[in-house]
Amino acid sequence: QVHLVESGGGLVQAGGSLRLSCAASGSIISIATMGWYRQAPGKERELVAAFSSGGGTNYADSVVGRFTISRDNAKNTMYLQMNRLTPEDTAVYYCNGLFKLPPMGDFVGVWGQGTLVTVSS
Repeated sequence: QVHLVESGGGLVQAGGSLRLSCAASGSIISIATMGWYRQAPGKERELVAAFSSGGGTNYADSVVGRFTISRDNAKNTMYLQMNRLTPEDTAVYYCNGLFKLPPMGDFVGVWGQGTLVTVSS
């Protein structure tokens, strides 16, 4: 079984920065994809940034040039560096991953519990 734990959320003023972390624990053969999503109050969950299965990255148009996704494969940890934050970035940020698990190599999707990011104006 795989668990994802996010950290790094909090309250920040507009224009500030935060760095989110997502640590994966458990027995994993490989990671197919991982990404960050967010859900603002009253809105649907949306993709923020993600690594594709081919190794590339995808970003929501609203965060291009401000957010950067990265990962440390040795630590099974993914990061989201968020700069020049605006009140519109206020949301619960979720980590998501698709993992290949032992012993049969089944692929399983996992969500973290979420971390709240609040940007004040």
